[in-house]
Amino acid sequence: MKKPLNIGHRGAMGHETENTLASVKKALELHVDMIEIDVFLIKSGELVVFHDEILDSITNTSGRIEDFTFEELQKVIVKGNHRIPTLNEVIEIMDRKVPLNIELKGKNTAQPTFEVLKKYYHKGWKKDDFVISSFLWNELETFRKLDKEIPIAVLTEENPLEALATGKKLSAVAINPWWETLTKENLQQIHNEGFLIYTYTVNEPKDIKWVTELGVDGIFCNFPERLH
Repeated sequence: MKKPLNIGHRGAMGHETENTLASVKKALELHVDMIEIDVFLIKSGELVVFHDEILDSITNTSGRIEDFTFEELQKVIVKGNHRIPTLNEVIEIMDRKVPLNIELKGKNTAQPTFEVLKKYYHKGWKKDDFVISSFLWNELETFRKLDKEIPIAVLTEENPLEALATGKKLSAVAINPWWETLTKENLQQIHNEGFLIYTYTVNEPKDIKWVTELGVDGIFCNFPERLH
């Protein structure tokens, strides 16, 4: 039985507030194989790392994240006394230690993400140091037009087989299904079509054991130490 990739979900959000620099650092300390984060494009043009469309749940501020400028977001306090980082800050901290899975969470994130990554290729980063994923398949299509080589993963919440056509169209490397939608049959079919399967978000030891035995290639987990 092969060992699936240990993918830190929003860093290591079981230990530190999700998508913060502290969470990313914690995931690295816990020896993950990859880290996943989410990005939105804000009013002043920067890409910031945050999961929800609105700020209310984990900050001292309310409102839609996309309506804020960078200057305004600098004043927002995230639970645990953190701030909302930029994509650049996360990439700098990662320092090519493991690949970074960037989920395009917000609309119009493909082009600016492509522009940010281009700067890092000039600094010695490789395209394989990144994976681009999204539930917004049109954003993935936009990204693929800009970059023919970067690894793409198609996120899906429903029947994972419905993502196969898009996966082929985008020459994706992986389909990323919700673990509860996986069966022995659909997993086999996805593998037969040539895709890896990175499943989210599996936190309970019994469920981690089940998807590992099923044969997934990677597991997104809030507590990466549980996969060791």
